Amino acid sequence: MWSVMSKSVKVLASDSTGAAVLHVKVPFPFLVEGQALPAGKYSVQAVETHPSTLLIRGAKGSTSHVLVLTMPAAGPDPAGGKPALTFTRYETPYRLTDVWESRDRGRAIVQVQCEPETSARLMNKRSRS
Repeated sequence: MWSVMSKSVKVLASDSTGAAVLHVKVPFPFLVEGQALPAGKYSVQAVETHPSTLLIRGAKGSTSHVLVLTMPAAGPDPAGGKPALTFTRYETPYRLTDVWESRDRGRAIVQVQCEPETSARLMNKRSRS
């Protein structure tokens, strides 16, 4: 389930275990750390030894995964306190921008610079695989 907010999209996550693992279904391909990930189910969790790093891993049977550096996010959770991922669409693909665990605990993804042409090429390459 997702809703559009101007040029950004939020995807609500389910936190079924009460632990620090969020489970989410992303209905579209997206970029994170310059890596293209397909639409699908993902788990998101902090790396125990490096709390400012998140591991985003595809569901069973998926080889999609990426480690991302984060920093505290400013402002309140756009989902009103529910766990959520926020994506922003620039010229081409969606990019993961924030991960929210609760109303006041969010992590902003530290973005790497990626030119729009590079983003489009990454997304096209991923969709052909």
